[in-house]
Parts: sequence; structure tokens; C-alpha cells
Amino acid sequence: MGMVQNEKIISFIRSLYNTDAFIPLHEPTFSDLEKEYVNEAIDSTFVSSVGGFVNRFEKEFADFVGAKYAVAVVNGTAALHTALLVSGVLPDDEVITQPLTFVATCNAISYCGATPVFVDVDEDTMGLSPIFLRTFLAQETIQKNGECVDKKTSKVIRACVPMHTFGNPTRIEAIAEVCQEFNISLVEDAAESLGSFRKNQHTGTFGALGVFSFNGNKIMTTGGGGMLVTDNQEIAQKAKHLTTTAKVPHKWNFDHNQIGYNYRMPNLNAALGCAQLVKLPEFLRSKRALASQYEEFFETVENCHFVTESSGSKSNYWLNTLKFNDAGERDSFLKSANDSGVMSRPCWTLMHELPMYAHYQRDDELLVSRNLSEKIVNIPSSPILERTTDTL
Repeated sequence: MGMVQNEKIISFIRSLYNTDAFIPLHEPTFSDLEKEYVNEAIDSTFVSSVGGFVNRFEKEFADFVGAKYAVAVVNGTAALHTALLVSGVLPDDEVITQPLTFVATCNAISYCGATPVFVDVDEDTMGLSPIFLRTFLAQETIQKNGECVDKKTSKVIRACVPMHTFGNPTRIEAIAEVCQEFNISLVEDAAESLGSFRKNQHTGTFGALGVFSFNGNKIMTTGGGGMLVTDNQEIAQKAKHLTTTAKVPHKWNFDHNQIGYNYRMPNLNAALGCAQLVKLPEFLRSKRALASQYEEFFETVENCHFVTESSGSKSNYWLNTLKFNDAGERDSFLKSANDSGVMSRPCWTLMHELPMYAHYQRDDELLVSRNLSEKIVNIPSSPILERTTDTL
């Protein structure tokens, strides 16, 4: 039965993309507009971290997600590192996050000299659970001098970083309430969720800061790039200062007033981003159409189901996700699909199972994350633009 089902799934994916060639998991889509903008940046000679496209990209991106300010940087990890620093995360602090995430989430925490604390996810959203978060904080922390202190380690829990997994919004409004109650800064890892909404509000805008990624496999790309967004002008100014080597503005002097980072996005990448942002609504329509076709098809498949957006959420369906009945069926499909040239992948190794993060504090057994990590698969998710219509 398993092999027959695998062949059925692979055949359907090939029919969607109408090809017998290799099908990647998610590839970028470009047009003449990207070439036009990049050539314009080249002709201007401003190709590095200063140029008109950087400012334009920040403004247009902030408008798209509904934030007041945006700061463009070289990648999503740099955006998250910066967001944590301007949120006040200090060496020896703790930062709560989820074990089911890409390693960059924990790496950015580590760059601050802080340590992650792992709290489990909800099964339907695959993102940090507000119920598990509240339970952990109520049982394992105390309030001291207006700070949330871990009773076991005596360290301050300074921030919380939920991640919107594969573009599916977590219950971020509930997480925001918990963080406020326990005096913890909320920094959203919205790297994968550009174009996703929770309660009609764009992800990345529920906390003091949110961060996005424009890696080559994201829903839109700048080649390499990231963005930090906030409604707080002071935070935005601090972030921009920190990401431009903390250089004090001056026409010719090179004065720096703190340790800074060379994180600013080059103008060439921003030019690409401005063009991709024009196409983003089309990408989103196409990807929802693709997800709808997947959802309908997988109603006929017995050994897995297609993961859909939770109630109150609108997902960008960045990476379409299957959940198999058990790990054996999942592994069987992964082998069949990849052997057939249809790229599919499991989720990341859970963070607390990686050697550098294995000894940090975590909430019980993290059973939901373990269950998901054994059963979920991402399948080809590139937009099929020729199938997008005005009615979608």
C-alpha cells in the first residue's frame, strides 16, 4: 500500500508542475523587472550598503506588513541577532523558543551570549504553544525586580522567540499576552511567514520586533537578505545604528560609539527586493491555489494528510507540509520522492537534539515536537504562476 500511495503522490506533483524533470522544493521566480532594477542599481554605482533602493525597500516592505519602520540587513539571522540585542538580551540571559525551528533561531540567541530554553509547540500550527508557554512560566519562574527569573538557573528570561513554522502563523496574539504578563520581550521569528496573517494582522507585528528572511528559497528573495520591523522609532534607530558598524554620522570622520555589526543590506540586493515585492501578491495567490489543489488531492490519500492553516490564520503556504501516520511511512515517501527527482524533505533536527543545544533547559519531554519531527514532510511548493487567475 505504501509504495502505491507514494507513486500516486509523486505522479500528482508531477502533473501539477507538468514536467518529468527534477522538481525543487522551492525555487525563486524572476522577470524582466528584477533585471531592470538591478541594472539601475549598477548604473547608479551605488551597489553596496548605501543607495536609493535600500531606503525604498525598507519603506515599501514596512507598508506591506503594516509596520512603521523597517531595517534591511544581510540575512534573517542577522535580523534576529539585531532584534534580540536591541530588545536588551544580555550575556547569561535566557530566551524561550521552540525546539521545532531552523537552527538560525538558536544561533542568533547564542550570538548574544544568551541560552535558549525550549517550550513545546501546538500540533496544528507547529509553532510555539501559548498554553505550554504559560504553564512553563507559571511553574518554573518567579518575578523579581520586574524581571522573569528561571527558578532552576537563577537566570533572567529576557525574551521569547516564537517561529511561524513553514509560514503557518502560531497563536501569536495569545503568546503576546503571556509575554506581557510575565515581563518578557516578544521577538517574532517571521522568517518564513511573509504574507501570513493571524486575526487579520500580519505576522511579525505582534511584538516589539519581528524579523523576516529573503533567502533564495523564501516566498520572495533578495538573494541573501533579511528585514527587521517595528513600530518603535527608537528601536528602529538603534537597529540601523547597530547594523551599520555603530558609525556616528559624519561627512568624513569614522567614529564609532559601540561595538557594531556590518549587517546592512547592499543596494543590489534591495533592488532585487523591490522588484520581488511588486510580484509578491501574485506569488501569494499562486501558492494558495497550489495549496488548495494539494488539500483536495490528499483527501484521497490514506496514509497522510495535508497540513492546512489553523482557525483564525491565513498562511502563505511557503512550504506545503504533509503529516504521515508514522515515521516508517514518512521515510518511505522521502526515499521514493527524492529517488524520483521530486525534492521532499523532513523538518529540521529538533534543536535540543543538536549537540550544542542538548544540555539547555527544556519543558518536559517536548512530545508534540517529537511527534511532528518524526512524521512531517515538506513537498514542492514553488509558485505556478501560469495557473494563477483573477478568481483565486
